[in-house]
Amino acid sequence: MIAPSGEQIEIAVGDQQAVVVETGGGLRSYSAGSRELVDGYRADEMSSSGRGQVLIPWPNRLQDGRYEFDGRHHQLPLNEPEHHNAIHGLVRWANWTTAEREPHRAVMEHVLHPQPGYPFSLRISIEYALTDSGLRVRTTARNLGTDPCPYGSGAHPYLTLGTATIDNLILRVPGRTVLRSDERGLPIGTEAVDHTEYNFQTPRRIGSTRLDHAFTDLERDEEGLARVELRDLDHGTEVSLWVDESYPYDAL
Repeated sequence: MIAPSGEQIEIAVGDQQAVVVETGGGLRSYSAGSRELVDGYRADEMSSSGRGQVLIPWPNRLQDGRYEFDGRHHQLPLNEPEHHNAIHGLVRWANWTTAEREPHRAVMEHVLHPQPGYPFSLRISIEYALTDSGLRVRTTARNLGTDPCPYGSGAHPYLTLGTATIDNLILRVPGRTVLRSDERGLPIGTEAVDHTEYNFQTPRRIGSTRLDHAFTDLERDEEGLARVELRDLDHGTEVSLWVDESYPYDAL
Protein backbone atom coordinates (compact mmCIF):
# COMPACT_ATOMS: atom_id res chain seq x y z
CA MET A 1 0.00 0.00 0.00
CA ILE A 2 1.38 3.40 -0.99
CA ALA A 3 1.57 6.12 1.68
CA PRO A 4 -0.62 9.20 1.09
CA SER A 5 2.55 11.30 0.93
CA GLY A 6 4.29 8.89 -1.45
CA GLU A 7 7.80 7.59 -0.96
CA GLN A 8 9.27 8.15 2.49
CA ILE A 9 12.91 9.28 2.38
CA GLU A 10 14.54 8.72 5.76
CA ILE A 11 17.80 10.39 6.76
CA ALA A 12 19.66 10.12 10.05
CA VAL A 13 22.86 11.07 11.85
CA GLY A 14 23.63 10.45 15.53
CA ASP A 15 20.38 10.78 17.46
CA GLN A 16 18.70 12.88 14.76
CA GLN A 17 16.16 11.51 12.30
CA ALA A 18 14.08 13.15 9.59
CA VAL A 19 11.61 11.96 6.97
CA VAL A 20 11.15 13.79 3.67
CA VAL A 21 8.31 12.85 1.36
CA GLU A 22 7.73 12.46 -2.37
CA THR A 23 4.44 14.36 -2.33
CA GLY A 24 5.33 18.04 -2.24
CA GLY A 25 8.99 17.37 -1.39
CA GLY A 26 8.26 18.44 2.19
CA LEU A 27 9.38 17.51 5.68
CA ARG A 28 7.07 15.01 7.38
CA SER A 29 8.99 14.60 10.65
CA TYR A 30 12.16 15.62 12.44
CA SER A 31 13.37 14.42 15.84
CA ALA A 32 16.50 14.63 17.97
CA GLY A 33 17.18 12.47 20.99
CA SER A 34 13.72 10.84 20.52
CA ARG A 35 12.04 14.28 20.85
CA GLU A 36 9.83 15.44 18.00
CA LEU A 37 10.81 18.98 17.02
CA VAL A 38 8.26 19.59 14.25
CA ASP A 39 4.52 19.05 14.49
CA GLY A 40 4.29 16.75 11.49
CA TYR A 41 2.01 13.90 10.51
CA ARG A 42 2.04 10.09 10.36
CA ALA A 43 3.10 8.03 7.37
CA ASP A 44 -0.50 6.84 6.89
CA GLU A 45 -1.83 10.42 6.79
CA MET A 46 -1.77 13.23 4.26
CA SER A 47 -0.46 16.61 5.32
CA SER A 48 -3.06 18.81 7.00
CA SER A 49 -2.86 22.58 7.49
CA GLY A 50 0.18 22.63 5.21
CA ARG A 51 2.34 20.74 7.73
CA GLY A 52 5.91 20.49 6.46
CA GLN A 53 4.95 21.65 3.00
CA VAL A 54 6.97 23.71 0.53
CA LEU A 55 5.28 26.94 -0.59
CA ILE A 56 6.52 27.79 -4.09
CA PRO A 57 6.26 29.95 -6.23
CA TRP A 58 4.41 32.11 -3.71
CA PRO A 59 4.23 31.53 0.04
CA ASN A 60 1.10 33.41 1.12
CA ARG A 61 -2.19 34.22 -0.63
CA LEU A 62 -3.11 35.94 -3.88
CA GLN A 63 -6.35 37.88 -3.63
CA ASP A 64 -8.93 36.38 -5.99
CA GLY A 65 -6.07 34.40 -7.54
CA ARG A 66 -5.11 37.39 -9.67
CA TYR A 67 -1.79 39.13 -10.18
CA GLU A 68 0.05 41.23 -12.73
CA PHE A 69 3.63 40.56 -13.77
CA ASP A 70 5.69 42.17 -16.50
CA GLY A 71 2.64 43.93 -17.88
CA ARG A 72 0.50 40.79 -18.15
CA HIS A 73 -2.51 39.79 -16.06
CA HIS A 74 -2.83 36.22 -14.76
CA GLN A 75 -5.64 34.23 -13.14
CA LEU A 76 -4.87 31.21 -10.94
CA PRO A 77 -7.26 28.53 -9.65
CA LEU A 78 -8.76 29.34 -6.24
CA ASN A 79 -7.60 26.63 -3.86
CA GLU A 80 -8.81 28.50 -0.77
CA PRO A 81 -12.41 28.85 -1.98
CA GLU A 82 -13.84 29.92 1.38
CA HIS A 83 -11.77 33.12 1.12
CA HIS A 84 -11.57 33.30 -2.68
CA ASN A 85 -7.77 33.14 -2.68
CA ALA A 86 -5.00 31.22 -4.39
CA ILE A 87 -2.83 29.98 -1.52
CA HIS A 88 0.68 28.61 -0.99
CA GLY A 89 1.88 28.02 -4.52
CA LEU A 90 1.68 25.12 -6.95
CA VAL A 91 3.99 22.33 -5.73
CA ARG A 92 2.47 21.16 -2.43
CA TRP A 93 0.72 18.15 -3.97
CA ALA A 94 3.06 17.50 -6.91
CA ASN A 95 5.35 14.48 -7.17
CA TRP A 96 9.01 15.25 -6.48
CA THR A 97 11.99 13.06 -7.29
CA THR A 98 14.95 12.13 -5.12
CA ALA A 99 17.91 13.54 -7.04
CA GLU A 100 20.58 12.73 -4.41
CA ARG A 101 20.55 10.58 -1.32
CA GLU A 102 23.05 9.82 1.42
CA PRO A 103 22.48 8.50 4.95
CA HIS A 104 22.43 12.03 6.38
CA ARG A 105 21.02 14.04 3.45
CA ALA A 106 18.56 14.02 0.57
CA VAL A 107 17.97 16.37 -2.35
CA MET A 108 14.44 16.60 -3.73
CA GLU A 109 13.76 18.06 -7.18
CA HIS A 110 10.71 19.14 -9.15
CA VAL A 111 10.18 20.86 -12.49
CA LEU A 112 7.22 23.22 -12.41
CA HIS A 113 5.94 23.36 -15.97
CA PRO A 114 3.88 26.23 -17.45
CA GLN A 115 0.18 26.07 -16.64
CA PRO A 116 -2.89 28.32 -16.63
CA GLY A 117 -2.17 31.27 -14.36
CA TYR A 118 1.56 30.56 -14.17
CA PRO A 119 2.99 30.23 -17.71
CA PHE A 120 6.58 29.89 -16.50
CA SER A 121 9.09 27.07 -16.00
CA LEU A 122 11.07 26.48 -12.81
CA ARG A 123 13.48 23.78 -11.72
CA ILE A 124 13.31 23.56 -7.92
CA SER A 125 15.79 21.75 -5.70
CA ILE A 126 15.60 21.36 -1.92
CA GLU A 127 18.43 19.87 0.11
CA TYR A 128 17.70 18.43 3.55
CA ALA A 129 20.90 17.74 5.51
CA LEU A 130 21.40 16.67 9.12
CA THR A 131 24.46 18.23 10.72
CA ASP A 132 25.97 18.46 14.19
CA SER A 133 24.01 21.71 14.66
CA GLY A 134 20.65 20.35 13.46
CA LEU A 135 18.66 20.15 10.25
CA ARG A 136 19.70 22.46 7.40
CA VAL A 137 17.35 23.11 4.49
CA ARG A 138 18.52 24.85 1.32
CA THR A 139 16.17 25.79 -1.52
CA THR A 140 17.39 26.55 -5.04
CA ALA A 141 15.25 27.58 -8.01
CA ARG A 142 16.27 28.12 -11.61
CA ASN A 143 14.21 29.85 -14.28
CA LEU A 144 14.13 27.48 -17.27
CA GLY A 145 12.42 29.97 -19.55
CA THR A 146 13.69 32.89 -21.58
CA ASP A 147 11.61 35.56 -19.82
CA PRO A 148 11.66 36.75 -16.18
CA CYS A 149 9.24 34.92 -13.91
CA PRO A 150 7.67 35.75 -10.53
CA TYR A 151 9.03 33.65 -7.68
CA GLY A 152 8.76 33.38 -3.93
CA SER A 153 9.57 30.61 -1.46
CA GLY A 154 8.38 29.59 1.98
CA ALA A 155 7.86 26.50 4.12
CA HIS A 156 5.73 25.23 7.00
CA PRO A 157 8.00 23.53 9.58
CA TYR A 158 5.70 23.88 12.59
CA LEU A 159 7.92 23.76 15.68
CA THR A 160 6.92 21.77 18.75
CA LEU A 161 8.33 20.89 22.16
CA GLY A 162 5.75 18.18 22.72
CA THR A 163 3.52 20.12 25.11
CA ALA A 164 -0.27 19.88 24.98
CA THR A 165 -0.55 23.67 24.76
CA ILE A 166 1.88 26.48 23.99
CA ASP A 167 0.64 28.98 26.58
CA ASN A 168 3.53 28.46 29.01
CA LEU A 169 6.27 28.25 26.39
CA ILE A 170 8.79 31.08 26.07
CA LEU A 171 9.01 32.59 22.59
CA ARG A 172 11.52 34.90 21.00
CA VAL A 173 10.82 36.43 17.57
CA PRO A 174 13.44 38.76 16.02
CA GLY A 175 10.86 40.78 14.06
CA ARG A 176 10.53 44.51 14.75
CA THR A 177 7.49 44.81 12.46
CA VAL A 178 4.35 42.69 12.19
CA LEU A 179 2.10 42.38 9.14
CA ARG A 180 -1.60 42.91 9.71
CA SER A 181 -4.08 40.76 7.77
CA ASP A 182 -7.79 41.02 7.02
CA GLU A 183 -10.44 38.33 7.53
CA ARG A 184 -9.31 36.65 4.28
CA GLY A 185 -5.72 36.30 5.48
CA LEU A 186 -4.49 38.98 3.07
CA PRO A 187 -1.87 41.47 4.32
CA ILE A 188 -3.27 44.99 4.67
CA GLY A 189 -0.45 46.86 6.39
CA THR A 190 2.45 46.79 8.81
CA GLU A 191 2.93 47.95 12.39
CA ALA A 192 5.91 48.23 14.72
CA VAL A 193 5.66 45.53 17.38
CA ASP A 194 6.59 47.96 20.16
CA HIS A 195 3.71 48.35 22.63
CA THR A 196 1.71 45.52 20.99
CA GLU A 197 1.03 41.95 22.10
CA TYR A 198 3.22 40.77 19.19
CA ASN A 199 6.45 42.07 20.67
CA PHE A 200 8.54 38.98 21.34
CA GLN A 201 11.93 40.57 20.69
CA THR A 202 12.71 39.84 24.33
CA PRO A 203 11.81 36.22 25.16
CA ARG A 204 8.52 35.93 27.05
CA ARG A 205 5.61 33.60 27.72
CA ILE A 206 3.15 33.23 24.83
CA GLY A 207 0.14 33.23 27.13
CA SER A 208 -3.14 34.12 25.43
CA THR A 209 -1.55 35.78 22.38
CA ARG A 210 -2.98 34.33 19.19
CA LEU A 211 -0.34 34.08 16.48
CA ASP A 212 -1.01 33.73 12.76
CA HIS A 213 1.22 36.55 11.56
CA ALA A 214 4.26 37.35 9.48
CA PHE A 215 7.10 39.42 10.96
CA THR A 216 9.69 41.44 9.10
CA ASP A 217 12.45 44.00 9.77
CA LEU A 218 14.30 41.06 11.30
CA GLU A 219 17.17 41.42 13.75
CA ARG A 220 20.10 39.30 12.58
CA ASP A 221 23.31 38.04 14.14
CA GLU A 222 26.84 38.52 12.83
CA GLU A 223 26.27 35.69 10.34
CA GLY A 224 23.19 37.39 8.91
CA LEU A 225 20.82 34.87 10.48
CA ALA A 226 17.47 35.66 12.10
CA ARG A 227 16.45 33.15 14.76
CA VAL A 228 13.06 32.24 16.25
CA GLU A 229 13.46 30.46 19.60
CA LEU A 230 10.94 28.39 21.56
CA ARG A 231 11.67 27.18 25.11
CA ASP A 232 9.98 25.01 27.69
CA LEU A 233 11.41 26.08 31.04
CA ASP A 234 9.55 23.34 32.91
CA HIS A 235 11.42 20.58 31.06
CA GLY A 236 14.57 22.46 30.08
CA THR A 237 14.04 21.94 26.34
CA GLU A 238 14.24 24.35 23.45
CA VAL A 239 14.21 24.51 19.66
CA SER A 240 15.19 27.28 17.26
CA LEU A 241 14.65 28.01 13.58
CA TRP A 242 16.87 30.35 11.58
CA VAL A 243 16.66 31.92 8.15
CA ASP A 244 19.40 33.63 6.21
CA GLU A 245 19.19 36.95 4.39
CA SER A 246 17.34 35.35 1.46
CA TYR A 247 14.26 35.38 3.70
CA PRO A 248 13.07 38.81 4.91
CA TYR A 249 10.03 37.39 6.76
CA ASP A 250 9.26 34.98 9.59
CA ALA A 251 5.71 33.66 9.91
CA LEU A 252 4.15 32.26 13.07
